[in-house]
Amino acid sequence: MTATRSFVEQVCHQAAEAGAVTARAMFGGHSLYCDGKLVALIGDSELFVKPTPGGRALAPDAPEAPPYPGAKPCLVVTAQIEDASWLAKLIATTAREVPDPKPKRPRIK
Repeated sequence: MTATRSFVEQVCHQAAEAGAVTARAMFGGHSLYCDGKLVALIGDSELFVKPTPGGRALAPDAPEAPPYPGAKPCLVVTAQIEDASWLAKLIATTAREVPDPKPKRPRIK
């Protein structure tokens, strides 16, 4: 599930209109966050967006596949990455529909 740094930067740049879009290296791939919420994974030069009702409505023809073995299927977005406004809309919609991250428990000293 490797992804080139240039591909990750391209995805972040194209989705920038969605909000605060950041990527973090994780397990050989990258996690994509929008406003602090995990919305997608990047691996093998493909974008795997978490499936939500709004996301499926925006990308009805997008195939679904797991980003890595044993993972839940996600929407696979490849050619549409070039359309910045569409990608930003998909990422923003997904960010609105995924639950907020669970608060981290404080470390016990």
